[in-house]
Amino acid sequence: MLGRRFISFFKRSPKLQVTSSTAPEEGKSKSFGRKAVSFVLITVTGGVALSALDDLAIYHGCSSKAMEKVSENQSIRDAIGEPVVKGPWYNASLAVAHKRQSVSCTFPVSGPQGTGVLRLKAVRKGEDTWLSFFWPRDWDIIIMDTLLHVPGNEEKQQTMRISLSDSLSPPACAACSDSRTVELDNLEKK
Repeated sequence: MLGRRFISFFKRSPKLQVTSSTAPEEGKSKSFGRKAVSFVLITVTGGVALSALDDLAIYHGCSSKAMEKVSENQSIRDAIGEPVVKGPWYNASLAVAHKRQSVSCTFPVSGPQGTGVLRLKAVRKGEDTWLSFFWPRDWDIIIMDTLLHVPGNEEKQQTMRISLSDSLSPPACAACSDSRTVELDNLEKK
């Protein structure tokens, strides 16, 4: 064992120290590189955080509007009882499309007699500008239904689907009706 230590002592090469004029310049370039990497990481983190906050605002706007419609529906209140409450946001799913103009959302609902999952598709009213990021969004719900599970005795367990789309009026498409009017006017003139 003493022999191994003696041999390893001689196998080690002495460390060389570099003394040149480039050492301070390397320190400055490493410092600049670290600052650049830090800036990029902070920027990306901020962008991800803003996107998450925007998605949370979209979810809150759509789900609040949907819960208003659910509270007005007697068949849902009869099935799972009152009050019908929205489940936690982290159990929801959200998909946005068309430059954040349309959304598809699914979230849990519950009442004293049962639970369910509410699904909706909605489109956003208004323009998409930089300032609209800070304003609350107004959503038109196009399709909405719920899948409810009402537990009971072994014979009385029920799973039912209730469509709320029938009670919703479709949003008026001003651009479509305007273009159709122009086409009809042109046809009448000919």
